[in-house]
Amino acid sequence: MKIIISDKLPRVIKAKKELEKQLKIKITNRGKEVKILGKPEDEYIAEKVIDAINFGFPISTALLIKKEDYLFEILLIKNYTKRHDLERIKARIIGTKGGTLRTLHELTKCFFELKDNEVGIIGDPEYIKNAQEAIISIIRGSKQSNVYNYLEKHQVKPVIDLGLKSQNKKL
Repeated sequence: MKIIISDKLPRVIKAKKELEKQLKIKITNRGKEVKILGKPEDEYIAEKVIDAINFGFPISTALLIKKEDYLFEILLIKNYTKRHDLERIKARIIGTKGGTLRTLHELTKCFFELKDNEVGIIGDPEYIKNAQEAIISIIRGSKQSNVYNYLEKHQVKPVIDLGLKSQNKKL
């Protein structure tokens, strides 16, 4: 049994049935405490999903952690800069009308969310490293265009079939 303190309790309670069904766990709550009952591996995944919901991700995005074996990472902005104008740094990450975050999502295939002085990232393990590098570069003051160029040059290559799998081709 895991116990999580949830700031976004109404969102968790609203989606309780769906979360229980998808994550194969039982959720109970008392005050801001959310108790998770289930198999240890299911509890671990449910904890990550609820953490993502608490961070501010939509429930559908948070459930990707279970469905597609995505990872949920949090970067603290203060760890990567000595500047004190964190509002300006957050504005650079978001971009004009959300343009920077939208472009980063397209280039990295990861989902981003900002909360306080943290950036949350949900994505495939292969893509999350590039997403973290991009966010860290922007925090440290790199131009967005340079970050986009870096991401385009360092795209994760799709897995190449080496012919080791049997194929059902008719000759």
